Amino acid sequence: MTFKGLQILKLLLEVNFILSVIVLLAGGFLSVSESFSIFEFNEDLYGAPDNNLRMIMIYLAMTEIVILGYCFFRKNYQTLVPVGFFLVLMIGSMEFYGEINAVEIDKNFPLFFLYIGLSHIFFGVTAGMEKNSADIHL
Repeated sequence: MTFKGLQILKLLLEVNFILSVIVLLAGGFLSVSESFSIFEFNEDLYGAPDNNLRMIMIYLAMTEIVILGYCFFRKNYQTLVPVGFFLVLMIGSMEFYGEINAVEIDKNFPLFFLYIGLSHIFFGVTAGMEKNSADIHL
């Protein structure tokens, strides 16, 4: 790939990552509201286990803020690779949670976690490659 093509790819990955963070924070914090949530929580039918799922989403959004703060202050975004891996693993965790607690999980959760997780992984790998190439040229 040409240098220009790599710069465009890097920019697209950065924009995609920022969008994925916005989607994650919106998905987490909007889970508090019944009318604004992007996920379907059937509280009338499931009660407490469904409210726990809402809390998980809020904690996930708060954790994302802490992790991004850590990465920003350390100027090391490679940490996002394992974070992305664990976000992808959340797909199975949510299915397991739903099965154990007899809670119907919104069908949008797997796509949500796949997109968010892969975005974190790709951005972290790109940042790692950039950091390594900068270290080589020093």
